[in-house]
Amino acid sequence: MRPLFVATLLTLTGLAAGANASEADFLNSLEGDWSGSGMVMTRIGGAKVNVSCNLKSDASAAAVAMNGSCRGLAIITKSFSANVKAAGQRYVGNYTGPSGQPSKLVGSRTGDALNFNVTWARVTNGDRSANMMIEKVGQNGLRLQTVDRDPASGRSVVTSRIDLQRQ
Repeated sequence: MRPLFVATLLTLTGLAAGANASEADFLNSLEGDWSGSGMVMTRIGGAKVNVSCNLKSDASAAAVAMNGSCRGLAIITKSFSANVKAAGQRYVGNYTGPSGQPSKLVGSRTGDALNFNVTWARVTNGDRSANMMIEKVGQNGLRLQTVDRDPASGRSVVTSRIDLQRQ
């Protein structure tokens, strides 16, 4: 019985190490310099602003730090950053957008996407919660997307979507 227990324990340990290696590979694939374009809404119901963006991402086996900026209306540039750490199957961290105030990120990975529940630092679109996705698209693509709930209709609204390519 004891050899079976030891074999089972070794197998489970190997599976856990494989899962961690998978997370490390995924996080490392996010590293690099990225640029692209997309749209941002300053508020639900407001105008969509086309933006061009640059992003630098530094990754390790258990964390990723992203720093970027987007330019809209040809003259306005806003910076943003995200710092996320893997904690087992969960990811936790923060996002700092144009307001300069850090917001809390808690989520997990599904396939090639990190899906986060966001707790904004201040009320945004009627509440302090939204969803954010950081998705690897193929070998050289990255999508950043935020979805919020319209307080009037209750429907989900994409409030930002930026598609980037590795440089």
